[in-house]
Amino acid sequence: MPAAWERPLVRWASAGLVDAAAVERIRAWESAHHGKTGLRWPVRLALGLGGLMISAGVLLFVAAHWDALGPWQRFALVVGTVGALHMAGAALAEHAGGVAAALHACGTAALGGAVFLTGQIFHLEEHWPGGLLLWALGAWIGWGLLRQWPQALLAALLTPAWLTGEWIVRTEQQHGELILSVGILLLALTYLVAESDARAGGIALRRALVWTGALGLIPATLGFLLAVHGLRHYSSGPSIELAVMGWGAALVLPLALAWWMRGPGAAANLAAALWVMAGTWLARGDGVQPYLWSLAFSLGLVAWGLVERRPLRINLGVAGFALTVVVFYFSSVMDRLGRSASLIGLGVLFLGGGYLLERGRRQLLTRVGGANG
Repeated sequence: MPAAWERPLVRWASAGLVDAAAVERIRAWESAHHGKTGLRWPVRLALGLGGLMISAGVLLFVAAHWDALGPWQRFALVVGTVGALHMAGAALAEHAGGVAAALHACGTAALGGAVFLTGQIFHLEEHWPGGLLLWALGAWIGWGLLRQWPQALLAALLTPAWLTGEWIVRTEQQHGELILSVGILLLALTYLVAESDARAGGIALRRALVWTGALGLIPATLGFLLAVHGLRHYSSGPSIELAVMGWGAALVLPLALAWWMRGPGAAANLAAALWVMAGTWLARGDGVQPYLWSLAFSLGLVAWGLVERRPLRINLGVAGFALTVVVFYFSSVMDRLGRSASLIGLGVLFLGGGYLLERGRRQLLTRVGGANG
């Protein structure tokens, strides 16, 4: 749903009271100051938890009465649930925008269950990625109609999920894990460095994308290293046609999205993509190569945060560095020491290494000042 100031602004522009340049300046100012007048984090947390509990309650209600309903009753129930949530959101839009956005998000989340349950009710042909596609389309339509960041975030999550599902189905028994892991890692990086200009969809969506990328970056990196490590267990991969299509999507789509959001700043994303691709060779083997690649990746993330003054990237880079050292100690050092020596070494690592990392982290954050991640 557009912000409260959007409608009068559109009317004034249509009447010729303000020119296009003034409209853009007003929009830029309102977007920059939205966080100062928007909902506080406790309210956002309450709305998020409320939405989750509503969704869970709807699922439990449907599950409790599912067996007692006929096919058309089941269909009416799932469709009615989606419609009721969106209608409730529309009814509250003028009086409680935050609650309305949460209800609309619940409606779009319930759409996924409705899609898959409809396929089960009527025994439709099984192709589970198609259900994700329909769900993603519903989120895109919701964002187009409502212009609310939860809809855009759902679309940003469901679209890659659909592509992931299609790739898994197409490469079954063909070992396409490496290509998939590269695509997921680059997408996490793209979300992490989303910027706050108009092309990125506004400040609220930017923050959601940044935190999505932050939460997914370390698991995506671990998945990539495991996929690289698993290359030695099989000698064949996807067919040439699938490999070309997969590598094209894994590399081009995240970089194209980064260019749309960041413009020339996407050159840093390209450098990160090149390092990830280098990791498909450098991180192979059982020696120190994966750990050295990971340490360099973490340091690169810290440097990226320093250059663009983003504390969140510095914190993630330091966390990745610490995690790499701890994993290396457990996998390559601890077994070579006695029980007492290994415990002493682990204590020294946590106390001394933790102190040095925290001290270094604070110094780096001081250099970037109070910039937001």
